[in-house]
Amino acid sequence: MKVTIVDYNSGNISSVINSFNAVAGKKVNIKITSDLNKIKSSDKIVLPGQGSFKSCIDSLRNISGLVETLGEFAISNKKPLLGICVGLQMFADIGYEETETKGLGWIAGKVSKINSLSGKFKLPHIGWNQINIVKKSKIFKGIENNSHMYFVHSYEFIPNDTNVISATTNYSSKIVCSIEKENIFGTQFHPEKSDKIGLKIIDNFINL
Repeated sequence: MKVTIVDYNSGNISSVINSFNAVAGKKVNIKITSDLNKIKSSDKIVLPGQGSFKSCIDSLRNISGLVETLGEFAISNKKPLLGICVGLQMFADIGYEETETKGLGWIAGKVSKINSLSGKFKLPHIGWNQINIVKKSKIFKGIENNSHMYFVHSYEFIPNDTNVISATTNYSSKIVCSIEKENIFGTQFHPEKSDKIGLKIIDNFINL
């Protein structure tokens, strides 16, 4: 099985690579690439994201054909794709970080700044927070509710359809931290930085 981590110059993804290699085993071929043909021939794709919504979208679009290839993979061919942090946020129609920026439009919704309640809550939201699993999700198999995951973000994805939400976390408000829509999965938290529980989520995705 081929699992591809998309490398589109979105920041340091070494921890993503290391965690997938730690979990994968010999039966899984983990590749890190922006080569369109290798992405097309993959069984599963991981879309990481560090930095701002705009910078990540711009980086994706700077690689000719990449946005179209990812859309074909996830939307047309319905193959499993996991977005991490900004990788999840980019599923949205639009984001408002830095400036209004059009997203991939895979899941209707927007990405807005977390309400800090006039500074009562520090931004970015950094550190460990409990997640509340709100629907049965394939990537949460064997994960206990209220498990702690590691977060680093100032913006949140707000989907139009609440049925895609698989987990939330409480910070200044109830924040969407995981989604599942058919073959598309996303986590606002970083499973690759969330210790053994995070590795279990990666394992669940690989074994879909």
